Amino acid sequence: MASRRRKLLKVIILGDSGVGKTSLMNQYPLAIEVIGSLILVMCLLFVSWYLSMFLGFVWVWPLTTLVRYVNRKFSIQYKATIGADFLTKEVQIDDRLFTLQIWDTAGQERFQSLGVAFYRGADCCVLVYDVNVMKSFDNLNNWREEFLIQASPSDPENFPFIVLGNKTDIDGGNSRVVSEKKAKHWCTSKGNIPYFETSAKEGINVEAAFECIAKIALKNEPEDDIYLPDTIDVASGGRQQRSSGCEC
Repeated sequence: MASRRRKLLKVIILGDSGVGKTSLMNQYPLAIEVIGSLILVMCLLFVSWYLSMFLGFVWVWPLTTLVRYVNRKFSIQYKATIGADFLTKEVQIDDRLFTLQIWDTAGQERFQSLGVAFYRGADCCVLVYDVNVMKSFDNLNNWREEFLIQASPSDPENFPFIVLGNKTDIDGGNSRVVSEKKAKHWCTSKGNIPYFETSAKEGINVEAAFECIAKIALKNEPEDDIYLPDTIDVASGGRQQRSSGCEC
């Protein structure tokens, strides 16, 4: 049976709690794949058990985020991410198929010690701030430095970042305190980091931002592809199904 080879692009989304990281993910309009690795699921379950038993924290399983994402709904009610949410999306760039693995990490300080487990192996880091909250913008540098320390990329000076100024829709833009000029100046000073102003609520610039994220992550990805076997249709008695498209 033919099998397909696909690149895995790992993306980390960072920013203060409440800036809208999860909402941005929910608006990204591509088909979703549920976590397929049993080993990874068991690891997440172990972390959940460890946090609840020894640290007194409750890990919220990413299922709620998956449901909101599939339905492409924006929730006005804010709910902080606990630990991290994990999603994978199948994307196509220049007629090639890729798996975009996105980690939405918690913005609370008490979870930053978990960063090293999530950041390692990342191909791109997305920094998100709220254009209406100056502190969230001021903290971008802290998030960037923390990521570089914990992820330990081989070439930290040239590691790809992207910055998203979110919640531009609030009060018609009258309540914003961080100007686009100020944000772009910061991005330029850090090596010309790509910058997008977004609204997760209105879906403004979200798709364009994630397309840029995927392309940036691809540039940082090694040449080796990952091996993905053909899917198995349980209903058909376990017979392998050929993947669509060209068989190589």
